[in-house]
Amino acid sequence: MVQRRVIVLAVVLLLTACGHGGPEVAIHTAKTGTVRVKVEIARTPDEQALGLMYRSSLPGDHGMLFLFPEETDHRFWMKNTYIPLDMIFIAADGHIAGIHPHAVPLSEAPISIEKPAKWVLEVNAGWAAKHGVAPGDSVGLLGATP
Repeated sequence: MVQRRVIVLAVVLLLTACGHGGPEVAIHTAKTGTVRVKVEIARTPDEQALGLMYRSSLPGDHGMLFLFPEETDHRFWMKNTYIPLDMIFIAADGHIAGIHPHAVPLSEAPISIEKPAKWVLEVNAGWAAKHGVAPGDSVGLLGATP
C-alpha cells in the first residue's frame, strides 16, 4: 500500500509539473481543513544541496518539496539560507511525521525531527502554525493523499 502511494505521488508530481501553475501540495489539517502550497521540487542531490539558499524571499503560498529516494532521518541546515523557514517532514505513508518551526537563517546547526521521513516541505517560518498544520495531518497533491 505504501509503495502504491509513493508511485501515485511521483506520477501526480510529474503530471502537475507539466500542468498549469506547477505542482501543488495539499495538506489536510484537523484544525483548518485543506491548505495548499505551490512548490518547487528538489529531486536531485544538487537541487537538494542548493535548496532555498541565497534567496531573499519566498512568496507566502510557496515552498520547496524535497523528494528523497528513501525514508530516513533526514538532516538539514540553514547555511547560506536567508529566509527563516518551517520544515515539514512527511513520512512515506503521507502523514506529517514532525515539524521544525522557525529554522534560524544562516545557522549550520543540524535540523532533524529524529524520526524517518520520505519528503520534506520547506515554507516560510510561521506558515505551519498560521494554517493549523500539525504532526499527523495528511499530505497529498491536487487533493489526493499520496
